[in-house]
Amino acid sequence: MAVKLNLIHEFFFTALKFRLILGSKALIMKKIVGILSLTFLFIFSAEVAAQVNENLSKEKKQELSKRPVDVVQTEIGELRLVPPYSSKPVAKESKVIGWDDKKPQAPAGFKVTKFAENLEHPRRTYIAPNDDIFVVESNTKNSANRVSLLVDSNGDGKANERKTFIENLNQPYGMLIVDDYFYVANTDGIFRYPYSEGDTKIEAEGEKILDLPAGGYNHHWTRNLIANEDGSKIYVSVGSSSNIGEYGMDKEKRRAAILEINPDGSGEKLYASGLRNPVGMDWNPVTGELWTAVNERDNLGNNLVPDYITSVKKGGWYGWPYSYFGQIKDPRWAEDPHTEMVEKTIVPDVPVGPHTASLGLAFYTGDKFPKKYNNGAFVGQHGSWNRAVFSGYKVVFVPFDENGKPGQPEDFLTGFIANEAQSEVHGRPVGISLTNNGELLVSDDDAGVIWKISAN
Repeated sequence: MAVKLNLIHEFFFTALKFRLILGSKALIMKKIVGILSLTFLFIFSAEVAAQVNENLSKEKKQELSKRPVDVVQTEIGELRLVPPYSSKPVAKESKVIGWDDKKPQAPAGFKVTKFAENLEHPRRTYIAPNDDIFVVESNTKNSANRVSLLVDSNGDGKANERKTFIENLNQPYGMLIVDDYFYVANTDGIFRYPYSEGDTKIEAEGEKILDLPAGGYNHHWTRNLIANEDGSKIYVSVGSSSNIGEYGMDKEKRRAAILEINPDGSGEKLYASGLRNPVGMDWNPVTGELWTAVNERDNLGNNLVPDYITSVKKGGWYGWPYSYFGQIKDPRWAEDPHTEMVEKTIVPDVPVGPHTASLGLAFYTGDKFPKKYNNGAFVGQHGSWNRAVFSGYKVVFVPFDENGKPGQPEDFLTGFIANEAQSEVHGRPVGISLTNNGELLVSDDDAGVIWKISAN
């Protein structure tokens, strides 16, 4: 700060020396104001640039790539993290080709069927207490912007009818029923609508109960909702507007966080932060803890940083953008390391692979699956776009023991990658819901399909 003041003083007194040349006092003051304006712009632009440096030199990256492996203790054991820039970030977008007569594969003892198809980017389903199934049709671009009601009117286990429930939304994602309201989380705010059980269409104009920040890096536009057991609090997930705060941390207010509000939108509190893009949320059925699935940062290499699922501590800080998996500092913040924030970072519980885009999360509380799945978590991985070899593009299962502690992730629903060499995939799984009769619904948004997984 002293350096900044010295610069200001230097420019100020330099401007005063122009008095004889410039003439009138009014003109002097006009010139001084102009000079000071440019000075402030220069100083504070320099300050922003000094905060985070995305463009490290080739030599610096090489130096970082040779440092020792970072070792972190997580809830499921030791995690060894390669050094930053030990591999070059690679853009590898997937091409969705659809399924035709194929379908994903589940473990022996499970059956996979199409519950619904020909949808416009079904990102997530929500199961009402009366078994009604709602789906948001929403996307980063060309979004349908609606909530639809899926109806299995003939009882054959497939949705044979789709009704528009709410339309003219703005990139909706989270849905929730609390008391006599149906809540929708648009990218820029939360709306609630009068609702009665069994309603098939909402005509009433929604009430906006909370504004939310929108836009930013990769649009991180999905806002999810979940209520506590008695419905007295609602939790809202809001992803970051950037990869590592490159637009300035003032743009990250109320972002990279989970917010807590009252059902009418009042009483907002920052429940947890430092979560780059938390999307999936659910309650651990044994411990009662809130859990979330988080997308981590990009451009440190093919194998950094792993996405994760984790319990969410009230008031907890999880490191983004200054560090990852605890106290491992992001080298792009070396000039402004925020040491006090790094030191209090909580290590996430369960790493689930780098660049997997893990978006869906649901604990299994049904009684139809084999015992090993009781109280475990299913994670929908949308799949990588910036890794040399595809990661994600599947649903993984994380077992939890009788004490509510997690174990090692394992593949559950696979077969989404059609041809790695051609970058072709059949679809991309996202949201996961548990029906009231103990089946799973997996939203395959780019293929326009909702898959149902049931036990044989």
